[in-house]
Amino acid sequence: MKPTQTHPFDKKLFQDNVKRHLNVTYATTVESASPHVWYLAMAKAMAEMTMLNLLETEQDERVIKAKSVNYLSLEFLIGRLTGNNLISLGLYDEINDAMQELGHSLTDLLEEERDPSLGNGGLGRLAACFMDSCAAMEYPTVGYGLHYEYGLFKQSFKDCQQKEAPDAWQGIEGYPWEVARPELKQDIGFYGHVDVEYIDGEERRTWVPGMKVQAMPWDLPIVGYENNTVYPLRLWEARAIAPFSLESFNNGNYFEAQHALIDADNITKVLYPNDNHEKGKTLRLMQQYFHSAASMGDILRRHKAAGFSLDELPDYETIQLNDTHPTIAIPELMRILMDEQAMPWDQAWGICSRTFAYTNHTLLPEALESWDESLIQRLLPRHMEIIYEINRRFLLEVSAKWPGDVSKQQKLSVIQEGFHRMVRMANLCVVGAYAVNGVAALHSDLVKRHLFPDFHELYPDRLTNVTNGITPRRWLKFCNPDLSNLISEKIGDEWPAHLEQLEKIADYADDSEFQEQFMAVKKANKQRLADWVQEHMGIELNPDAIFDVQIKRLHEYKRQHLNMLYMLSLYHRLKTDDSFDMHPRVFFFGAKAAPGYYLAKEIIYAINKIAETVNADPQINDKLKVVFIPDYRVSIAEIVIPAADVSEQISTAGKEASGTGNMKLALNGALTVGTMDGANVEIREEVGDDNIYIFGLDVDGVDELRANGYNPYDCYQADPLLKASLDLLAGETFTPGEPGKLRATYESLLNGGDPYLVLADFASYVQAQEAIDHDYRDIQVWAKKAILNTALMGKFSSDRSIRDYVNRIWKLKPVKR
Repeated sequence: MKPTQTHPFDKKLFQDNVKRHLNVTYATTVESASPHVWYLAMAKAMAEMTMLNLLETEQDERVIKAKSVNYLSLEFLIGRLTGNNLISLGLYDEINDAMQELGHSLTDLLEEERDPSLGNGGLGRLAACFMDSCAAMEYPTVGYGLHYEYGLFKQSFKDCQQKEAPDAWQGIEGYPWEVARPELKQDIGFYGHVDVEYIDGEERRTWVPGMKVQAMPWDLPIVGYENNTVYPLRLWEARAIAPFSLESFNNGNYFEAQHALIDADNITKVLYPNDNHEKGKTLRLMQQYFHSAASMGDILRRHKAAGFSLDELPDYETIQLNDTHPTIAIPELMRILMDEQAMPWDQAWGICSRTFAYTNHTLLPEALESWDESLIQRLLPRHMEIIYEINRRFLLEVSAKWPGDVSKQQKLSVIQEGFHRMVRMANLCVVGAYAVNGVAALHSDLVKRHLFPDFHELYPDRLTNVTNGITPRRWLKFCNPDLSNLISEKIGDEWPAHLEQLEKIADYADDSEFQEQFMAVKKANKQRLADWVQEHMGIELNPDAIFDVQIKRLHEYKRQHLNMLYMLSLYHRLKTDDSFDMHPRVFFFGAKAAPGYYLAKEIIYAINKIAETVNADPQINDKLKVVFIPDYRVSIAEIVIPAADVSEQISTAGKEASGTGNMKLALNGALTVGTMDGANVEIREEVGDDNIYIFGLDVDGVDELRANGYNPYDCYQADPLLKASLDLLAGETFTPGEPGKLRATYESLLNGGDPYLVLADFASYVQAQEAIDHDYRDIQVWAKKAILNTALMGKFSSDRSIRDYVNRIWKLKPVKR
């Protein structure tokens, strides 16, 4: 709640509320409360203010009657809410003063908050940015996700290897920003059978579930920037309907007494349960249906409560599917309309096919979800029937377009034939949605040309592009306050809501005084990160070194191992060539590897073993340091990103859909070293060739190399530096007495065929890095490039992304409160 005439901020009342929560909510006193409990009480008092505005927004007749977007995503990586909400509420200074009078530093209290573990990486962070922008621009929005008990996992390193532990992000006391909404709970079914009856000669099919669980909603407030709008992020928690059997307990069957509770709890226990076994696959599909069904039920409840008919659903609700995870919502809506509302197919499909829109986030075949037909048949028998019928009718369209072309039918069919018939969820999305978008210009072009070319021919107006964006409120104003203040001194303070205004900063790119101020801010941010690393990891860093950052999920296509090979090349040259000179450099990594992803975990192990040796080698003389920060998360990114000099965006061309880390880093004055992939292409267009370091094969080059037959040994034998670097992995330099311990990456690159062309791009990558080393030594040259990166990032605001969605897909109007 921004301080307004309606709800002015009352410092004394706020302080009294904080003390009340200390006493009543957390059963402690002003004298005995720990800093963590002080944080909880402060956040609770703030949350009360935002919840008032959430209810007022929810009950605003103009919001109720307006068209809204419902954003369905299995991930919302929202980060810590307290500091960001203080910025949006415009109360940072007021609450800082209030807490100082109570004897506590706001900065210290904010560090007590744990990141809500509700997502994995870019997909979830994008969803969070989009919610922020919708609230900032007041487009009616409800976000729908899952209330995970443990989220992904908490990462630590033991003997340099990744270890996973449950991430109990809510803590013992609960999360102060969330509120249960029991009046909105629903029952969700699974398994069972389909009953068939005939009424007036018409067949009616009804699903009779064999198991039901309760969906309990929890709301998190998404606070609009400097307005009175607060929209809900509604997270569903699975609970047993009858969680305890007293009869079984009294008969001594203690486990059986809680069996229903255990079954229900498993659904929202953890983000992305491991699905490399049958039980894991079943649980993951249960999770997706639970999310989709609860969200659909709530959307329809709100729609009916507003007084609208079901035929008007597309006029007042759009449902954005963030990737394929909520795809089952399409047959779920069809089931409700036909089975519960007795609509004929054509009427139901007319509503359904004008309500859903789908965002595609990947070109990787293994990331395009397919579910075993028999699993859906068993878990959701009625939905499988509906999927069959959707596909049957769709293939009639295909046959009409391409008569007798069986290969077209096989490529486009929702059902993939084979020994195990599979349901292709991306195909179902394209068939069932009125709009399909990629997330960067290159990605969307590749979706049309390579991923869905036949769909594009069949539906030429359905596939479009919306380039991703990031919220400048969190990713500049909040995480980099010194740079934000410097910018505001020059161009005013409206830029957080109008990021295109940053272009005015370009006028100061050659101003020596501004360059000094800009680089002084960068130096202070680097010192803050160095202090954090010293405190938490015991590694001493030189803030005058180049801070080279790669922070993203650990995956072969993102090529952390290309970065690692370059580190090895520097180490080799420092150890063997007395004439070799380089500016000191610190390589930062932050990444989690999926628990079942063997090679990704081996790359983490290798980087950590290299770091152990390099950081302790006196001969290197601090020219080279390596830091792998454990448990990478949003709050870590908020420290690392403002400190970065170099942003590593080095995926194989054609593999990264967009990326948003590239935008965050460039916005904070880091220079990108990257391939022509994802949004790097558009960043290059904005900042110009002189202010970005592009290397490697482009998409056409990748295709040509593969078409001509790629042999990684050719690169290995032709480049002595590459050979020496790779051979370090095969020896015992970093694992004394245990040769070959780091050989997994070596084998994947040479004998495994180097599927992501790491060796093919190595020489070009080294050249780009040498250009960085050269340019960084001229502080004025570097400062100008860094300033221009910040100044020219206006396009990459998530506000612009949302405006694109609104204009091209959602057709919403803002409701200014």
